[in-house]
Order: sequence, then structure tokens, then C-alpha cells
Amino acid sequence: MAQFSASGSSALPPYEEEFGGPSSEPEHGMPAGYSDRLYNEDLAPLKAQTWGAYNIFAFWMSDVHSVGGYVFAGSLFALGLTSWQVLVSLLIGIGFVNVLCNLIAKPSQVAGVPYPVAARATFGVLGANIPAVIRGLIAVAWYGIQTYLASSALVIVVLKFIPSLMPYADVHKYGFVGLSALGWAGFMLLWVLLAVVFWRGMEMIKKFIDFAGPAVYVVMFALAGYMVWRAGIQNIGLNLGGVKYHGAEVIPVMITAVSLVVSYFSGPMLNFGDFSRYCKSYRSVKRGNFWGLPVNFLAFSLVTVITTAATLPVFGQLITDPVETVGRIDHPTAVILGALTFTIATIGINIVANFVSPAFDFSNVAPKLISWRMGGMMAATASIFITPWNLFNNPAVIHYTLYILGSFIGPLYGVLIVDFYLVKRGKLVVDDLYTTSETGKYWYTKGVNRRAVMALVPAAIIATLCVMLPSLESSANFSWFIGAGLAAVFYWFLADRKQPV
Repeated sequence: MAQFSASGSSALPPYEEEFGGPSSEPEHGMPAGYSDRLYNEDLAPLKAQTWGAYNIFAFWMSDVHSVGGYVFAGSLFALGLTSWQVLVSLLIGIGFVNVLCNLIAKPSQVAGVPYPVAARATFGVLGANIPAVIRGLIAVAWYGIQTYLASSALVIVVLKFIPSLMPYADVHKYGFVGLSALGWAGFMLLWVLLAVVFWRGMEMIKKFIDFAGPAVYVVMFALAGYMVWRAGIQNIGLNLGGVKYHGAEVIPVMITAVSLVVSYFSGPMLNFGDFSRYCKSYRSVKRGNFWGLPVNFLAFSLVTVITTAATLPVFGQLITDPVETVGRIDHPTAVILGALTFTIATIGINIVANFVSPAFDFSNVAPKLISWRMGGMMAATASIFITPWNLFNNPAVIHYTLYILGSFIGPLYGVLIVDFYLVKRGKLVVDDLYTTSETGKYWYTKGVNRRAVMALVPAAIIATLCVMLPSLESSANFSWFIGAGLAAVFYWFLADRKQPV
């Protein structure tokens, strides 16, 4: 059987003649010894791994530069932090994300397999459906929210040039389940555009994010420059928070902000293996992460802080939503360019963070019946029925969603990292990820590693209680770290560390 070391390279099984993402047509059929309960061509180990550092850099540019990302960064001012404190918190938080992404990327990059397949080594070949479904369901919610945010930018453009449609933007006159008729039109248009890009496969997705990431940079720097010009650099203040802290008082608040940054990226961080699997080397992954996270995020943070700070002197109020900021600009060309760029950027993050992930996750549940494309469309369809606009329009939804998200994703991360690095010591037997034979290394009782589940469940419950119980409200900000830390400790004591790797 083929064995992979965390520090070694491998000759991967036949899969694709060239990089193009999941393939719908098998080239050589299912390898001998593999089970159709675990295998389809979309979940198979890659033959060609051709992504370089730039592709990962562009991935993070698309992931960071979205409407949701700007709203989240701007919302940190509500904690009572000044501009420089928000900037420092963002950079420290993204430093943690960089390290954590490097750790979770290695098993998938080395073996050339997506996140749910790599999770089979930890949770068992059938038990891996637990982390896969959890991540997939979370992606459905965020997919809907991001699609709604992108459609909001389009609606602004339409109303700017066709004000006669304003009545159709009134949810009270022409609305259905909380969204106006014009809102529905924008949402479904974006939904279809996303589906078209996704349906073309990973090669199309790769080209799209390679373009979308740099494109939004140009517009955001232009927007920041315009806002500074309008405000006058001498009028941009640094104290934007509602509460002012002095001396050491600010440290706990900044730690809270750092934790929120990690929670915000915890989704794409967990399933980062879905993309690191395409990289030609682990070194490329780390270089791409460095440029795409700390370096890229520094530019993102500077633009966010400057643009948000400038809204106060220009518009007389603090605006954290860049779509609203663009909508208030008088120049029509600027409004069109800004809104379309935000739309493109949000399509980018939605595909990389919330479309590809559930596509692999749901396909992993029933590979024989659910292809990669079908899994993605299942997630997209489900996102309509959760009415994401109702979720997002709640003022506390962003931070509250992060708490719950971290409560489930943190424990999964903790178990996976401890198992791969400390229990299995960085080694995977790739063939055994696809077999239901009881002689396979990852066939536990009934295909489920109960030790991993026993570590996951109590950690997730405790992290969730930190969010739900008013008496533990102060710890809700750290739900990701609490869940990850507890699950890591629980699994370290429960795991069979004497089992040969």
C-alpha cells in the first residue's frame, strides 16, 4: 500500500491528465481494493498537483476581500477599540490563522485528497461523514449570507440608475418572506452566476479567483483614496469606538478581537485541504499562505480602517458596510465600479469558502450517488430555504454566528491536528482511506473511530454552552479556542497511541 510521510513526496494514483478540478469521467476506473461507498473520481487522490504559491495567494485575496469581510472588520469598532487597536488585532488574529492553515493543509497536500477524505484517517472511513456534514451545513448558511450580500450591491446599482424601481425594493409593498421583489431578483441572479462558475469545474474556479482577488484590490485602494480626499487626512480620527479604554484595560478587548478573527476564518481554515491538495508542494502552500494571509491582510486591514474612519467626517456617521459607502458616492461611474467589484469579490469568497467545501462534504456521504457538482448544488439550493437575509439583518448576527460556528469547528480542528501530527506522526496510508476492509488502518468498529467522536462531542457541547448560557457569556468570544483545546486534550488521552502507523 502507498504510504505518505508528512515530509515526503509521493507518486499519486491516476486521476487527471491535467489540473481541472473534480472530473466527471473516470480515466482508469476505480482502483482494485477501493470501495464504491468511499470512492468516486471527484474524491480520488490527484494525479496532477499544479497549483503554485500565487494560486493560494489569490485564493486568500478572494476569501478576505468580500463584503462580509469588510463588515466584520468594521464591526470590531463596536468593541470600543480605536483604529490602530483594530488594525493590530486583525494582524495578530490572521497570524494565528496562517499557522493553523499550514497545519491543516499538510495531510491533504501530501496525499492529494480533499478535507473529508483526509478526515477518514481520524474519524474512520465512515465516521468522517460527521465532520464532513457539520462543515457542509455551516457552509450552506454562509453561502446564503454571502450571496445575499453580493446581490445587495447589485440592487444599489439598479436603483441608482432606475429609481422608478424603488417601490419594488420595498419589502412591505412587494416582498416575500422578508425580501423585496427586487431583492429576490438580485439574489437569484447571483445564485445562477455562482452556479455557472461552479459548474464549469475547478479550473474555472481557479481562473476566477486569480482574477477576482487582484481586481478588488484596485477598487478598494481607489475607494480609500477617494474617501481620504473627501474627508481631508487631518479630519480622519483614530477613536471610532463607542467605549474608550486606557492602558492595560484594552488588552482583554483586543484579545477578544483576535479570537473573533480566528473564528471568522475557521470555516475555510478547517477545509483548507480542499485547496491545498492541488498544490505541487507543501512549500508552495506555506508561501501562498504567507502572502495571502499576513501580507494580504495587512493591506486589507489598512484599507478597511482608513475607509471606515473616513466615513465619519464625509457622511457624518460611522459606516462599516462598504456597499452602503459606495452607494452614497455621487459619481455614477464610481458606484457602478464599486458595486460590481464587491459583487465579483463576494462571488469569489462564496465559491472558495462555501461552494467547494459542501460539494466535497456531501459527495463524501454517498460517493456512488452524489458527485462533486451535485453536492455543491444541494448546498446552493438549501441556502435559498434558510432565507439568509433574515439571518444577516439581525444586528448581532455576525458575531453570534461566529460563536456558534467556532463551537463546532474548533473541536473538529483539535481532533484532526492531534491525530495527524501526534498520534499518526504525519503518516497516511492513502489506499486505506478508500477501503471498507476490516484490515484497513482506518476501519474502526463499524467504520467509526469512537475515540474521536468521544473527544469531539463533549468539547462541542462545552463550547456551545459558552455561547448559549448567559452566565458564560464572557467566554463566548473564545468558543473556537475552547472547543479546539478541549477536543485536542480529550483526544490525546483517548487515542490509541500505541497503534502502529
